Amino acid sequence: MPENKTGTREEWEAARAELAKLEAEQAERNNEIREKRQALPWVPVEKEYEFDTEDGKKSLAELFDGRSQLLAYNIMYGPDYEVGACPGCTSLGDEFDGSLVHLNHRDVTFLGFSRAPIDRLVAYKERMGWQFPYVSTYNTDFPFDFGLAMTEEQAQGVPEVKDMIDNPPEWLEEWSGQIGADLKDGLRENPSWIAFARENGTIYHTYTVSAPDPFVAPYFAFLLDRAPKEADPGDEFRSWRKDEYPD
Repeated sequence: MPENKTGTREEWEAARAELAKLEAEQAERNNEIREKRQALPWVPVEKEYEFDTEDGKKSLAELFDGRSQLLAYNIMYGPDYEVGACPGCTSLGDEFDGSLVHLNHRDVTFLGFSRAPIDRLVAYKERMGWQFPYVSTYNTDFPFDFGLAMTEEQAQGVPEVKDMIDNPPEWLEEWSGQIGADLKDGLRENPSWIAFARENGTIYHTYTVSAPDPFVAPYFAFLLDRAPKEADPGDEFRSWRKDEYPD
């Protein structure tokens, strides 16, 4: 028997109507948040950066690929990760390719950033079957300047991070093994979305958002929220790469 209570169609419709009110309120709140997001001041990027790409060295301006907007996701894959990128970030990366054509036709270039060297990113991209551009920020100040990563000293200065390093829960210890890095190094990467705009030759930083914001979760997590049963609590913090599921 299902754990959820059963009821009549009339009872379902009444409960659904109440839920619809909450969903409408949430949608209205989301519209307000979106307006404030788009109203954020743009900050000129005055520092020069050089990135390693599959096509050689490129500047930040060249990453726009002729478009006026750049949206990127910072995948947790630090230079100390010996096995691969964060499984959770990898799950999100699995879902980027389908959006590329739609973003590109709307003047938005999309790509992924990671701090691991470009040869490891290319190999991981091939393993996962990804098509989106994957750019290395290795040996640049870019991830530290924009909060996409922390130095060892910065990580030790964040109480929440220090506590996870000193007293890791079981799932985090498993995660450390999945990426092949000590937690003191693995937790220095910040899963984040970052956006830039380019107008009249000037590049502007417009937006950044990091975990635990829901936007950083894999897309399938939003689908699971609409599935009939609540997710297994034991899986709440666990992720697997698509080629490593235990079954």
